Amino acid sequence: MPYDLENRLVIGVASSAVFDLSESDAVFRSQGEQHYRKFQEENLTTPLPKGIAFSFVRRLLSLNDLSTDPENDPLVEVVLLSRNDPDTGLRVMKTIEHYGLGITRAIFMQGRSPYEFIPALNIALFLSANKEDVDAAIKARYPAGQVLDSTIVDDEQDNSLRIAFDFDGVLAGDESEAVMQSQGLTNFHAHEVKNVMQPHNPGPLQEFLVRMGKIQAAEEQRKKADPSYENRFRVSIVTARNAPSH
Repeated sequence: MPYDLENRLVIGVASSAVFDLSESDAVFRSQGEQHYRKFQEENLTTPLPKGIAFSFVRRLLSLNDLSTDPENDPLVEVVLLSRNDPDTGLRVMKTIEHYGLGITRAIFMQGRSPYEFIPALNIALFLSANKEDVDAAIKARYPAGQVLDSTIVDDEQDNSLRIAFDFDGVLAGDESEAVMQSQGLTNFHAHEVKNVMQPHNPGPLQEFLVRMGKIQAAEEQRKKADPSYENRFRVSIVTARNAPSH
């Protein structure tokens, strides 16, 4: 029986988003592929440092405890999409095991961009530190985002997850924003009044938000069954012209 991803929130992450590969990348760029392979082999049991998206992935996967059958029917599925080949990717898999991340599926592309698997795996969001891969995915009209270098704060005792979405061009299409940018505020208001009964076209992350909503519903059900349960998941929608909504 095929593995069903239809009713899950599926996130595709590149190894460069979850782990800090700067040292490995420096070896590859300065010494070439053979030395890179040797470096990974020699450090096979040394876990890679946490990357910028590590905390997000860990907290997202922690929401699977809301499922009635988390092992066979998780709410969230995270799939690793890597440019590495399976041999050099072995260190990544051992690192996943070391940190206890619930990632059991990985695709190693041997140097090719992995974004082509987004529709096949029903992925609602693809995250990578590789700008070229993200740009290629967006150009193909797939939901993707680039993770940027930042200070990593990961309190392992904290499983709360807060996500903020921009509205224009993210959850909804950017038609209104285009009018604002090209024709100014007055014409933007006229455009909005004229189309007030017309729903916005969907943006690239609308499906991601819809699937997030299913997780919020599961959390509300848990709250009803156990009044002592404290909600861990919050979604905010913000625009440049409106106050945040929840």
